[in-house]
This record gives sequence, structure tokens and C-alpha cells, in this order.
Amino acid sequence: MDLQLKGRVAVITGPAKGMGAAITHAFAAEGARLALLGRDVAAIEPVADEVRRAGSEAIVVPCDLVDAGQCEKAAAATKEAYGGRIDILVNVAGGSGPIGKSGVETTPEEFDDIVTLNMNGCFHTMRSVLPAMMAQRYGKIVNVGGTFGMRGRAGRMAYSASKWGLRGITKSFAIEVGAYNINVNCVAPGMVDGPRFRDKVCSDMAKRLGITVEQAAERHAADYALKRVTTDVDVANACLFLASDASRQITGVDLPIDGGWAML
Repeated sequence: MDLQLKGRVAVITGPAKGMGAAITHAFAAEGARLALLGRDVAAIEPVADEVRRAGSEAIVVPCDLVDAGQCEKAAAATKEAYGGRIDILVNVAGGSGPIGKSGVETTPEEFDDIVTLNMNGCFHTMRSVLPAMMAQRYGKIVNVGGTFGMRGRAGRMAYSASKWGLRGITKSFAIEVGAYNINVNCVAPGMVDGPRFRDKVCSDMAKRLGITVEQAAERHAADYALKRVTTDVDVANACLFLASDASRQITGVDLPIDGGWAML
């Protein structure tokens, strides 16, 4: 299917690695013109170079997402580079917060830090790009949440709270800007295969249970209806769909990309 994203201007936050890099390459392959946002410009540049070598357009814009002013400047820089348009925003950037700590053990500083990053960061970027989208009466916003923001999780209270909050932000904006032909949705990945999943999550389970990392990965997969762990490409494909007109009548939804964990 031709998703008709060629020439669309897409702002992507957190594009340097993992899901962010996979999403960046996916949009580039569809012909989107990219603005890649983040604090660590040096980490983003290699991804941007790969995109350019493959024949796509990409600019790198330094931006601390928790700073509203920097987000507004990043939106202005994107419009200046691409003829005044911003068609798509994909908010990938975020953090995991304290892991393995109960709510009582979580410090106020830890809670504030992850809520600020995962909620305020998305709020600032959405608020910054929406005037352009509203003026052109077209836009697609995809926020990357998480399944712990749909079911909750012991030992991940702060992260879970931040992703529940992001769902509320998503739904409220969807209602407010729908009349401008703007779709606002949220994808919710479960565990995503990669270095962090293998080296941290599976490694910790393997040590605790006296099994191999591969066996630990298989145990995680067994919890899902489809019996397999999500990949970066799975998440990227969902973002492409929600950023395209194939999803023109879908807004305000939470789409789990988790092989059937959140619904079990």
C-alpha cells in the first residue's frame, strides 16, 4: 500500500536509537521530509546522515523537549526549512523512570523527572506544531506511550503514571483539534526487543531464575497472545499507519503494539 507520505513534513523526537531510529528510517523510506529533534545532536547526526545517503531529506534541530521555548523554536526552524508546513509529529522521546521501586520507595524527584519528560515533553511539542497544522487544516500526531500506561505495573508506578497522563493529553487534544482535520493518536508498545530488553530485562530475569537470557526472552513471549516479542519495526509500522490517510477516521485511540498483552 502506498501510504502517500511522500513530501510530507514529519517532526520526530528521540530519533537517535532504538524505536526512534527505526521510526525515522521508516518515514524516510516513505519519502517524508524529516526534522529530527533532541538534545544530543551528535547522537542524532549519524541517523540523519544515513537518511540523507538513502536519498531522503532530514534536518537535525537541537531541542530540550521539556523547555517550551526550545520546542517553539524547533517548530519555527522546521517551518523555515520546509516551506512553512508541518504535517506530522511523532513523539518518541521519553524515559523509563525508576525500575523496581514501589510507589512508597519512589522519591518525589524521581516521580517529577519522569512525569515532566514523558508528559510535558509531548505537550510542548504538540502545542508548538499545532498552530501550523490548524492553519493548513491538516495534521497527524502520534504519541508513543506504553502498555504500562494501560494496565499499570508494580515497581513502575512513576513511568505508568506518566504514560496514563499522556493518554489523557492525547485524547483531549484529539477532541479539540478534530475540527481542523487533525488526527491525534497514541501507540502503546509492550516490551520491545533490543539491547535494553535483552541486556537488562531478560538478563535480570535470567540471573534471578538461573536460566539463559534466551530462555528469559521466551518466557516473556509466552505471556503474549501471539507468543512473540514486539520489534522496533512493528512500532514503526503502526506509526506510519496512524500518520497516513489510511487512518483518516481514527483519532483519540490507544493502539497497543504488544502481541496481545494489554488485552489479556
